[in-house]
Amino acid sequence: MEEKVRLQKHMAQCGVSSRRHAEELIRAGRVKVNGVVIREMGVLVSDKDMIEVDNKLIKKEERLVYIMLNKPSGYVTTVTDPQDRNTVMDLISEVKERVYPVGRLDYDTTGLLILTNDGDFAYFLTHPSQEIKKTYLAEVSGFPSKDSMNLLRKGVILDGRPTAKAEAYIVKSKAKSTLLKIIISEGRNRQVKRMCEKVGHPVISLERISIGTLTLGDLKKGQWRHLTTQEVKAFRGDKK
Repeated sequence: MEEKVRLQKHMAQCGVSSRRHAEELIRAGRVKVNGVVIREMGVLVSDKDMIEVDNKLIKKEERLVYIMLNKPSGYVTTVTDPQDRNTVMDLISEVKERVYPVGRLDYDTTGLLILTNDGDFAYFLTHPSQEIKKTYLAEVSGFPSKDSMNLLRKGVILDGRPTAKAEAYIVKSKAKSTLLKIIISEGRNRQVKRMCEKVGHPVISLERISIGTLTLGDLKKGQWRHLTTQEVKAFRGDKK
C-alpha cells in the first residue's frame, strides 16, 4: 500500500522548503496536486501524485548511492533473472535505495563490481572514451609463450576488429596452468575470457581486482561497502 503523508511534509522531503514555509505556499494557492490547486492543510499525498509548486513539478531527491561488492561465483550480474538464479542484488538486500550493477561479471567470474543509482556516474564508468582500466587475475590452462603474451598486449581480433592494447603479465606458473594479470580499458562482452581463448589458453578462473583507482582491498567475497566521497571523486579526477 502506498504511504501517504501530508502535502507540506512531502514538499519538505522534496527539498522545496521547510514545512512551515510549505504551508504558506499552499495557502497562497501556489501548489497543485494532480492539476488541482490546493489551499487547505489536510491533504494527503504519495509519491504517485503529481505535485507542482509555481507550476514546476517536484519530486523527492533520491540519495545517490555508490557500492562496491566483491562478487562471488554463482551470481548473475542483473537486477532480476528469468531463470530464477541468484543475482548480485541478493547480496545487498539491506540496501534500501534502488541500485543497479555497472557493467557485468559472468556467472562464474568473481571480484569487484560497482552498483549505483547515479546514472551519470554509471555512464562515465562505462563510456569507452574514458578508458578506465580494469585489472583481472586470470588462471589459464597451459603456459602462454612470449608470442602469446605479446599478442594479448597488442590486441586480438574479436567480432571482426582488434581489441585495444592491453597490459598482460605472468604472475606465476602452476602444475598445469598459469596465473596472469591482464589490464584492459575496454568493456566488450566476456573480453578477457575471449582474448585468452583466442591465444589458445582458456580461462579456468577469473577475478576482477580493480577498476580505475578502486581495489578490492580486504573485502571478502560476498561482502560490500559504500564508496567514500573521495573514491567517487577520484574516478572523475575531481580534486575538489
